[in-house]
Amino acid sequence: MRVAIAGAGAVGRSIARELVRSEHHVMLLERKLEHVDPEAIPEAHWVHADACELGLLEAAKLESYDVVIAATGDDKANIVVSLLAKTEFAVRRVVARVNDPRNEWLFDESWGVDVAVSTPRMLASLVEEAVSVGDLVRLMTFRQGQANLVEITLPDDTPLAGKPVRRIQLPRDAALVTIIRGGRVITPQPDDPIEGGDELVFVASVEVEDQLQDAVGLTR
Repeated sequence: MRVAIAGAGAVGRSIARELVRSEHHVMLLERKLEHVDPEAIPEAHWVHADACELGLLEAAKLESYDVVIAATGDDKANIVVSLLAKTEFAVRRVVARVNDPRNEWLFDESWGVDVAVSTPRMLASLVEEAVSVGDLVRLMTFRQGQANLVEITLPDDTPLAGKPVRRIQLPRDAALVTIIRGGRVITPQPDDPIEGGDELVFVASVEVEDQLQDAVGLTR
């Protein structure tokens, strides 16, 4: 893919390194000249530009990119970048970083955001996860599809223990995407057995979360 990242700070550079490692074409847009350092990630295309300036985005040919990631430390800038990417350049996928959880409500499709990533919210979710065996924990919201990435850690005495994945009667708008077991990430197959203590990660719409808990034998 061709991915444009607005913001070449610590977050933007980390994302760029991962994408370059996966052999994607990456462009880093950075407003502050002192942060432009092509030697840091030589495989990326570096552009000294304010990603909130329409003319500079046109010069960078943003319309030729498949994904835009608004990764600056300024929520206002991330909103503007997202809106411009979607409305002016018709970028197919826009991912935005949310720095202040109080601004999270702004990061939706009306502002051009397909996926909003709130680091504070994710960290809080992980803390909840550590103390919430048997509960459903929301890890991430996919705004455009009105769906969530959710995790459920099964108790040791789960009634599903020893039963195959296919025995889980999932609601219509839910899908089991992975099982985390003892540090392993397992792509679930119909005949794979469920074990107590498994962390099940689903993509599910908000409306079926209660049904999802019922499907894995949890009481609410």
